[in-house]
Amino acid sequence: MGLNKKQKKQIEVAKKKIQNFQVLLTAAKAQPDDPQEAPRLEAEIAKQKQLIADIQKEG
Repeated sequence: MGLNKKQKKQIEVAKKKIQNFQVLLTAAKAQPDDPQEAPRLEAEIAKQKQLIADIQKEG
């Protein structure tokens, strides 16, 4: 079965969050003021990718 409207919107929002986190991650790596920032952003990106995979598996 295909994805419903709500699932598609959740995936769209998660993809936008990933893009935003990737921009922040690039900046954090370029200017490492806080050593925990890059790993935190990488974890957030992984979390959003897992959310997308879970939604797609449901649908």
